[in-house]
Amino acid sequence: MKTKTHNFLTKGDNKHCFYDSKVFKPIRALFGGNIRALITASAPISGEVLTFFKIALGIHIYEVYGQTETNGPCTLTLPSDPTGGHVGGLIPTCKIRLRDVQEMGYLATDNPPRGEIQYFGTNMFHGYFKNPEKTKEAFTDDGWISTGDVGIIYPNGSVKIIDRAKNIFKLA
Repeated sequence: MKTKTHNFLTKGDNKHCFYDSKVFKPIRALFGGNIRALITASAPISGEVLTFFKIALGIHIYEVYGQTETNGPCTLTLPSDPTGGHVGGLIPTCKIRLRDVQEMGYLATDNPPRGEIQYFGTNMFHGYFKNPEKTKEAFTDDGWISTGDVGIIYPNGSVKIIDRAKNIFKLA
């Protein structure tokens, strides 16, 4: 396991003829044996778990981030990136910016930049059906969608979700 992990993290190679055929073949069989790729979304996955499955299955696992309002993913990890713990870079139809969340100490001027993630692009929805109040809440005055998630944008363009600016539950 250490050899395969080392090769994967240093060379980006998640294949090994001995380990894949003798050790990890039963794990691949649990997924049907002919698996070529997986996608994970909806919740963060730890880097250790992600690396284990990439090594055990010998495939790339795409980590994506998006919302219903963005009609699916806005970011996507690349097969050439062996690192975990982020949700990749932008897909071509999206633009991203960060809004300062001063009350939480997140500023777009930080190094690396941190703040509430906002999206704009051709894949964005135009509003909630027959609900103009919710639609107005979702968009900024200049037409960007506010996600409520706080993220970091790294120099290579990858995004990491680190916090939540909007509370899901309202407590008394």
